[in-house]
Amino acid sequence: KSLEHSNYSKLFKLFHQQTGYSGQTEALSIYKVLLTEEQLHIKGCRRFSFGKQSLKRNRTIMVLGATGAGKTTLINGMINYILDVKWEDFYRFKLVDEGQSKSQDESQTSEVTVYKINHQEGFKIDYSLTIIDTPGFGDTRGIERDKLITEQLRNLFSAKHGVSDIDAVCFVAQASLARPTPTQKYVFDSVLSIFGKDVAENIRILVTFADGQRPPVLEAIVAYEVPCPKTNKGVPVHFKFNNSALFADNKLSGQDEDEDEDEGNFDQMFWDMGTKSMKNFFTALNVITTKSLTLTKQVLREREQLENSVENLQMKVKLGLAKLEEIKEATQILQEHKAEATRNEKFEFEVTVKKPIQVDISNTGYYINNCQQCHTTCHDPCSIQNDNDKARCAAMGSDGFCTVCKGKCHWTVHFCQKYKWEYREVKEKRTIQELKDKYQKATKAKMTVQELIKKLKDDYEEVQDEVVTLIKRSAKCSDRLKEIALKPNPLSIPEYIDLLIEGEKSEAKSGWKQRVQALMAMREKAVIMAKVARREKLLQSPSF
Repeated sequence: KSLEHSNYSKLFKLFHQQTGYSGQTEALSIYKVLLTEEQLHIKGCRRFSFGKQSLKRNRTIMVLGATGAGKTTLINGMINYILDVKWEDFYRFKLVDEGQSKSQDESQTSEVTVYKINHQEGFKIDYSLTIIDTPGFGDTRGIERDKLITEQLRNLFSAKHGVSDIDAVCFVAQASLARPTPTQKYVFDSVLSIFGKDVAENIRILVTFADGQRPPVLEAIVAYEVPCPKTNKGVPVHFKFNNSALFADNKLSGQDEDEDEDEGNFDQMFWDMGTKSMKNFFTALNVITTKSLTLTKQVLREREQLENSVENLQMKVKLGLAKLEEIKEATQILQEHKAEATRNEKFEFEVTVKKPIQVDISNTGYYINNCQQCHTTCHDPCSIQNDNDKARCAAMGSDGFCTVCKGKCHWTVHFCQKYKWEYREVKEKRTIQELKDKYQKATKAKMTVQELIKKLKDDYEEVQDEVVTLIKRSAKCSDRLKEIALKPNPLSIPEYIDLLIEGEKSEAKSGWKQRVQALMAMREKAVIMAKVARREKLLQSPSF
């Protein structure tokens, strides 16, 4: 359409050079806001800017919620409000193109995207705005995808040119979610578990698909114990929107037919409701106390270290149990053939052992952290791609030494490689001579069969000691998270995961079997976390 059309507002004429024609509905011209992509160099994150740098104060909001909650259209609603678009205008703007942040083979947004809206004359708000748009939690890709979102946010908050403070954490929820289901509760808790306790008063509930009534989802928010500001009557502070009005046909309200007229009136009513909520939201945003993300970064760091400790605990416990079986087998054989073993040093016997093998990961697209000296994978997956930055890996202690590998080696001997180390069970033949050579080299003394058995038990106790060290480290992380995190990680509670598994089975949505499989694997880790919290032993002493 001609840009000189009389119905175009002054603002449109001001901003149209910063937009590109995107499409047409029956009544509306849709224009895509032209954005400049900035090089961010943060894995899983992108940043765009609109307009020239402004001296006005900047406010930062993060938009989070479940897949399908209406985050994208809500953000597009924000840019239309900021650019002062009226209901009767026959153009609309899009900030977020729903295809822009999605991978080719997925229907859901896959990256964390930062939009910097630099203030310009004519804006409806008196400040610049940074919007952090996040992928939806709880989508069909399951818990592994949700863990990746957390990792992307950790990267964004930790990077030098990332995001260091925030004004509002905007939780987007559908108005109709009245009855809490395990999956819905999981989405709430997953989002909230990312943040430090000091962010609680900056949480704002943005209700989508709302009508003029009190949204039922508020009852769920109270039931979920979402830590957010409340009114004097105990109602969560919230803002209501109905996204259906944003790109609705605004000509209908002027037509004669009753049904069309009713539909148009509803759309205009929803538009007016959204405009009022936008005004209230952006007015409130301008007086909120900005929060540093320092505590939130600590939460994400502690959580990453805890997950890595538990991952390694799982492996060490399996190694310990395998070592126990190996000792049992060897002890039983040596005791049964004690006379022959004493007499014949070439006496051969077979035991089951765990052996490290290299597993190729060159085509997986993720990174790990291997210790070159111990032939151990110390962090899998690892978000630190650059070997020069491995001191920041979750496996490293504050002193720069690894908390995982046997040698507790320095970070400088840890590298990203095209393979990871895994332990596999194999049958191995041993002789008395080999055992004696192994231990006599250390003791420089002749050994009896009984002394060999004792040395085997010492090996097991060494694994036990490693497990105890990891338990202490995990417990320290767990205790710290209780102090600083807004919510516990829902995937650290076995009973919680049981509810999610039952929910997946009963709903039986596409891909549910794979998601249940992932939840079962996560449950194993949650059981270990629960035992760590109770300071329980994970490996028992040999009883033979």
